[in-house]
Amino acid sequence: MNLFDVYPVNPINIVKGQGSLVYDNHGTEYLDMYGGHAVISIGHTHPHYVKRLEDQLHQLGFYSNSIEIPIQKELAAKLGKVSGKDDYQLFMCNSGAEANENALKLASFYNGKKKVIAFTKAFHGRTSLAVAVTDNPKIVAPINETDNVIFLPWTDEAALEQAFADHGNEISSVIIEGIQGVGGIQVAPESFLQKIRSLCDQHNAVFIADSVQCGYGRTGKFFSQDFSGINADIYSMAKGMGNGFPVGGIIISPKIQPAYGMLGTTFGGNHLACAAGLAVLEVIEQDNLLQNAATIGEYLIKELKKLEQVKEVRGRGLMIGIELPEELANARKDLLFKHHIFTGEAKPNVVRLLPALNLTKAHADRFLEAFVNVLNQ
Repeated sequence: MNLFDVYPVNPINIVKGQGSLVYDNHGTEYLDMYGGHAVISIGHTHPHYVKRLEDQLHQLGFYSNSIEIPIQKELAAKLGKVSGKDDYQLFMCNSGAEANENALKLASFYNGKKKVIAFTKAFHGRTSLAVAVTDNPKIVAPINETDNVIFLPWTDEAALEQAFADHGNEISSVIIEGIQGVGGIQVAPESFLQKIRSLCDQHNAVFIADSVQCGYGRTGKFFSQDFSGINADIYSMAKGMGNGFPVGGIIISPKIQPAYGMLGTTFGGNHLACAAGLAVLEVIEQDNLLQNAATIGEYLIKELKKLEQVKEVRGRGLMIGIELPEELANARKDLLFKHHIFTGEAKPNVVRLLPALNLTKAHADRFLEAFVNVLNQ
């Protein structure tokens, strides 16, 4: 049997990782400035993370949600403390797409409405409803198409107000990334998030903050939407939540009440997932990684903005997009194959940086030196 060939793959076999460094099967060292799509939040094979998972595996790897799982409550308490959302409720699942599916479904249960507002260049996942609110026709199968989604221009307040004026009684939710990832590291203005909050309140719609990539401390605050000073009704989470272990979840405003059978999952919230999630939060808290992400991110952005070949630098904390002119379209490949540095991309010519939140200044400088070399070669 062959693999179903849907990924363009670099001819590199990474077999080991430690912190922000990874190594291939030939022993070559690479600097990881991408964290496998923003997943590695506390560094590869962090010792506290490894011990948490190993200890749990020696006790119990899995049982279903039909029994009490105290470690779920422990995770919820720690998440409430670190995120500052103590009064919210946690539902766990396994991925970002699944988190957004549950958020959209829960919003519709809450107010009985069907329509969803999403935005151009949005990416919310590849499953049924998550992909329907994703602005990429190439990955939307005919069965996923629905008339219930209204796509609006990114951060266009007039268009948002008009949509609510036209469809206010039908709008179930507004879903938005505080910073678009796949869309090119586009930061939502604080005033726009505040406008969404206001209109949702007026029309009993649910504000869903997709924090799958831009959450979990990546921006220097726990959720990127926190910069706006407002609270969303539901936050979706995944990538950095488990540092590589498949974990997803939504945290839900106290105004939305649960009922048996409303949501469900087999693997979500299993013992190993919770151990991974707790390890991540404990390291974030103990090592003050929100501040580190803010500090090192600010340093990187400041230095990158000095480079005349760069068209624009966008982002917050350690979620950074570097827009380059077309003649430098090969910069990402050159960083990887000539300098052994992993980065990401967004079409057409944006280099994405999504490293671990404990990235050191020395590693930031190593990237900057290589990047300058690529720009000037």
